[in-house]
Amino acid sequence: MGSSLWEQITNYFTTDIGAYLFSVKEHIAISVLALGGSALFGIILGYLCAERKKYEKWIVTIFQVLRIIPSLAILFLLIPLMGTGFQPAMTALILLAIPPILMNTVAGLEEVPAFMLETAYAMGMSDWQVLWKVKLPLAAPLILTGIKTAAIEIVASATLAAKIGAGGLGSIIFTGLGLNRIDLLLIGGISVAVLSIASTLILDGAERYLFKYKFTGK
Repeated sequence: MGSSLWEQITNYFTTDIGAYLFSVKEHIAISVLALGGSALFGIILGYLCAERKKYEKWIVTIFQVLRIIPSLAILFLLIPLMGTGFQPAMTALILLAIPPILMNTVAGLEEVPAFMLETAYAMGMSDWQVLWKVKLPLAAPLILTGIKTAAIEIVASATLAAKIGAGGLGSIIFTGLGLNRIDLLLIGGISVAVLSIASTLILDGAERYLFKYKFTGK
């Protein structure tokens, strides 16, 4: 049985390596674009929440509700509005990934020491200069932590995108389910796990490079 399974896996990579690499490329493209979109919206909304407390309750509540809705349910809910394919999958992934970035952005901005803001304004900085040179740099480590969480969620949830024709490694997994082929399930599942680990390692490396002061002496 084990030998037969290994032969099936080997045969798949021998005959369908092109299709496999294309699925990996699709999965990476979907994940990277979704992460970029969710980071953009999450940081902007987080800043709005931190600066305008009256909006925080509503914005956070909306995205926390979206977060508890199953990924597949959001995908199917978007079909009547956007049809199938890349666009609804991207929208669903962005909506699912915004909450951790949003919450960490709010937390990071709120933790900026008041005396540093007072010093910055006393030096004659404008609101925009304070934001770009003081608030965001100090909040960046927490924001990046939120982005790392979002990246893992996106890579895992992107497998469901294949269900509505958006491609990616999910197509291999769903084909395996449909044909009852353990080899395809293993290939798809392990590939998604490897991409999740790789995304974490890349972002960990970025964190160590950007915030060297945190790791000095460790």
